[in-house]
Amino acid sequence: MMIFRTSLSMLLLGTIVTGFSVDRIPGRQPTPRLSPLFMGRAAAVRAATKSKTDAKKAKTNAIYGKRIIMAVKQGGSDDPKANKALADVIKAAKANSVPVDNINRAIKRATEGSAGDFSESTFEAYGFGGASFVINVLSDNANRASADVKSTVNKRQAKIAEPGSVLYLYDRKGMIEVGSVLDEEALLEAAIEGGIDDFLLEEGDAEGTSVVYVEPTDTAAMADAIRAMGIEDCKTSLVYVSKAPVECSEEDFEKNMQIIEALEDLDDVDSVEHNMSN
Repeated sequence: MMIFRTSLSMLLLGTIVTGFSVDRIPGRQPTPRLSPLFMGRAAAVRAATKSKTDAKKAKTNAIYGKRIIMAVKQGGSDDPKANKALADVIKAAKANSVPVDNINRAIKRATEGSAGDFSESTFEAYGFGGASFVINVLSDNANRASADVKSTVNKRQAKIAEPGSVLYLYDRKGMIEVGSVLDEEALLEAAIEGGIDDFLLEEGDAEGTSVVYVEPTDTAAMADAIRAMGIEDCKTSLVYVSKAPVECSEEDFEKNMQIIEALEDLDDVDSVEHNMSN
């Protein structure tokens, strides 16, 4: 905002600023006007942001579709009342804004012979500047998933780690992402009411959001406790949280983020966790 205000004040003084033009009418203050070039760039940024958001939503829908299929097949029933694992996945899918139609299609597909047998697996890797990655995979083709993950990591000069050599540096936690700022005292009261003994409240990545970490078995209970506070915008997941975060140089951070983004683009990759603090 400071940059914009400085530019606007310069405009009012008659200074020319790239991306803006000024209309001058006798007897009136000059009016700043965005140039078509500037507007085009803004539109391009908005389009790129929307594209990323849409891709993230599609990825989330696909992940829960696979989890539903896996729950139906492993639980032996497409009825949530008779299949607790399926009921839990459906509840999580709805909490993550997966459309009901998508949920129903996944359940139907699970009962058809064409649906694959999905299984979960985890890969560990080392990045740049002391960074490490935990790569969570959900696939109906383990060989394909393994080849894709290893190829993606190796092409970017990172290294696949031996099983267990990275995971011991992480704790498994339940994560609840909330689309608003939570009051810690109110959350504490709700947690006590819900029988939750321990939690960690942090600011979310986006402004005006919060993240709550709990033991995996308390995830659903904490989400219910937050909804009992009148807050419906919360999403749940199980994640690996680093015990010893590291701060990378800007160059190493950018390289590591390129690896993470490339991995997340793979259809078989559910999520990627890392230990970078910056």
